[in-house]
Amino acid sequence: MKLTVLNLGDAEYPARLHERLGDRVPKTLTLLGNPSLLAQPQTALFCSITSPPDTIQRGRESAGALLRQGRTVISGFHSPVEKECLKILLTGKQPIIIAPLRALSEATRVPKEWRTALESGQLVLVSPFEKSHRPDEDTARRRNEVVAALADEILILYAKPGGNVERISQLAQRWGIPAYNSPESMLR
Repeated sequence: MKLTVLNLGDAEYPARLHERLGDRVPKTLTLLGNPSLLAQPQTALFCSITSPPDTIQRGRESAGALLRQGRTVISGFHSPVEKECLKILLTGKQPIIIAPLRALSEATRVPKEWRTALESGQLVLVSPFEKSHRPDEDTARRRNEVVAALADEILILYAKPGGNVERISQLAQRWGIPAYNSPESMLR
């Protein structure tokens, strides 16, 4: 798979990133997969790493609804609930955008479960990182800001009080991005 690098100022670089992130905007975005997916309307999916036990079932139901609705979903797919959602989304044909917690390169190893979607143009990986660092809270925060800034709407399955996802919810509100807690509420 060929890497695509979008530099701030390139015509294809998503303008909303600069509009929303201001001076915190990444200077480059590296993509692996179908870059045209970034131009699609996107639903960002977030769930805190630690969540109540019933959140996993709500996540499965939400992923099924997003799949049936054919929505383009963007997420880091890092938390256990987000990973479960990705498994379900990969069974469909709707576009998926994954923002990993690391830089992308020609040597990036793609999990076997993602390869068919990547090769068919259904999936793109996008990274705001120019070089990989050990994933930490700051890296996750920066990645989540980029995911939220790219989104047209946000689905928050669970936000731990005082956590990163709660902070993203506040940012989305400040940016005027609609935030929901279920796919059904997005249809109203």
